[in-house]
Amino acid sequence: MQSETTLQIDVDARGVATLALARPAKHNAMSAQMIAELTAAADRLGRDPGVRVIVLTGQGRSFCAGGDLGWMQAQMRADAATRAREATALARMLQAINTCPRPVIGRVQGNAFGGGVGLISVCDVAVASREVKLGLTETRLGLIPATIGPYVIARMGEAKARRVFMSARVFGAQEAVDLDLLARAVEPDGLDAAVEAELVPYLNVAPGAVAEAKALARRLGPVIDEGVIAETIEALVRRWESKEAAEGIAAFFERRKAPWEGNG
Repeated sequence: MQSETTLQIDVDARGVATLALARPAKHNAMSAQMIAELTAAADRLGRDPGVRVIVLTGQGRSFCAGGDLGWMQAQMRADAATRAREATALARMLQAINTCPRPVIGRVQGNAFGGGVGLISVCDVAVASREVKLGLTETRLGLIPATIGPYVIARMGEAKARRVFMSARVFGAQEAVDLDLLARAVEPDGLDAAVEAELVPYLNVAPGAVAEAKALARRLGPVIDEGVIAETIEALVRRWESKEAAEGIAAFFERRKAPWEGNG
């Protein structure tokens, strides 16, 4: 039986849709259900003529802690076909938000790790509270930032991405601005005003022109086509099948160091 929804969606009279991740007790970690619901929400809001702009945010203390560990543990026990299906669902969700014809503004009110950084990367612009921490932490578990990779690199550029893509190093909001992941980092009490400043201009421009301009920008940017997406899915499945991933996830659940962890 499917649990209650993992998202909260509200649309105001101006056509501003707030799409909030609603698993605060789990730090908004992405489960299979949330992945499916995000895909459907991006499609529905993108086709709704009453929606002018989408604000993507999270409830509670975290924006998104990445992949739900229970979900990832299930992938370690799954067969190859199931792993491929789940990796494909994750990749399709990211692409759905990335290609949504409505502008998507990230309101990053709390920490973002792994897939949470991927969600920020598929926003058209993201602003964050100055206090947040971020990181591409997959390699700590023996995994890699595969399906989010094309979007992270499109946002940061390869040179900047390589500063944080492999090390699992946690960094602050101001460094995320320097990396081009975030547009601005503001005081917590100024976050809503900063988001409002980003969305108001979209209420004064032609929605069809916005959609076509966004699609053009995406075509002129780094290529993220079916071939690239398939490569990331294959890379993630390979990692899920690796000895390192099995050891890393087991170590996490057993609250012990993985074999590669030193004293740093």
